[in-house]
Amino acid sequence: MEYLFIGVILFLFFIVNYFFQKLRIPPLLAYILLGIGLGFLISRDMYVLLENIGDIGIMLLFFLLGLHYPLNHLLNISRRIWQVGTMDVLLNFGVTFLLAYWFGFGFFGSFIIGGVAYASSSSITIKMLEDTERDKTPEGEFKVGLLIFEDIVAPVMVSFLVGFSLEGEISGQALALISVRVVLLIAVSVLIGLYGFRKLELFVSRYLSKDFMLLFALAVAFIVAGIAIYLDLSKLLGAFLAGVVLSETRASGALDQYIEPLKNATLPFFFFGFGASISFEAGIMTPGLLLVLILWGLLAKVVVGFWGGRIYGLTWKGSLRAAFSLGQRGEFSVVIAAFGDPALRAFSGIYILVTAMIGVLNFHRAPEYAENTYVKLRKVFPGLFANGKGL
Repeated sequence: MEYLFIGVILFLFFIVNYFFQKLRIPPLLAYILLGIGLGFLISRDMYVLLENIGDIGIMLLFFLLGLHYPLNHLLNISRRIWQVGTMDVLLNFGVTFLLAYWFGFGFFGSFIIGGVAYASSSSITIKMLEDTERDKTPEGEFKVGLLIFEDIVAPVMVSFLVGFSLEGEISGQALALISVRVVLLIAVSVLIGLYGFRKLELFVSRYLSKDFMLLFALAVAFIVAGIAIYLDLSKLLGAFLAGVVLSETRASGALDQYIEPLKNATLPFFFFGFGASISFEAGIMTPGLLLVLILWGLLAKVVVGFWGGRIYGLTWKGSLRAAFSLGQRGEFSVVIAAFGDPALRAFSGIYILVTAMIGVLNFHRAPEYAENTYVKLRKVFPGLFANGKGL
């Protein structure tokens, strides 16, 4: 029965993926909506099966993220983008956390809501950058740099949520203990990458075409993820660090080709399972706050994109295009939302779907919005654009 069930689900993934791509809508949203629509048909045993497959998919996603960023590359990006990245954390996570806390969600619930609102979707944004051929522009470089910064912060944030959920209470001692574990895992992983895996470069390059290299890469991913779980941290942080460590062998491109198909086959189960876990039977909690957070989440990304772009060195037009291109939330927001109770998952699910749809629309119309905004700014503040400074 399980094989029939998985086969039917995979076929449905194929159908919705095909039509959503025709409509230029990210398939991620299709999987969530499919889960919401079919959730009532899924038994507890089947849901556990979906959850287990999905956990592998999301772990492979973070492993691939780490695999793309060797340590030197991460350091170089961090030096250029840290000011913008800090602004992003303060506005999208910090302010959202305070708003939710003010509305009575408590520390843990507010942390989840802040995390859901924090990161733009890397998979959606990069795919749209490639489709619109804006990935090779200075604006595209800026957005990718910011996404990488968010990808570094994301698994650390998830680890704090895991730690808080396991500690059972939020205290200064719990925060310090989780921080020590996170720093310890990161430090050991960096040392292993620098002094261990760099020496494996010749071995990996020699046997890269052999099928056992896939087993080696997956072994590293699962071992480091398992160590993270043993330390009461997120397996996603472990998987990300495993990718960073393995990237020191300079074989990330070839290993990516092995792992990407596995990720593509298993990741949809994660989003489908999240959708299936959402229930609207009790209604939507604090709809007024939800509306405020959606508006703030879109506005905050506009501020980060514009001022961050100017700090990064983009022109006014480039900064304005970036400002209208970062609102879409996605995979990381779903990971964070999954820590909430059913009511909070429903609240977060609506936030993710709405911001993703509006964000995708804004991205495609960003050049038009930027041009119109630029013209209006030149009329209102002509002195600001003297000598071509706003080009």
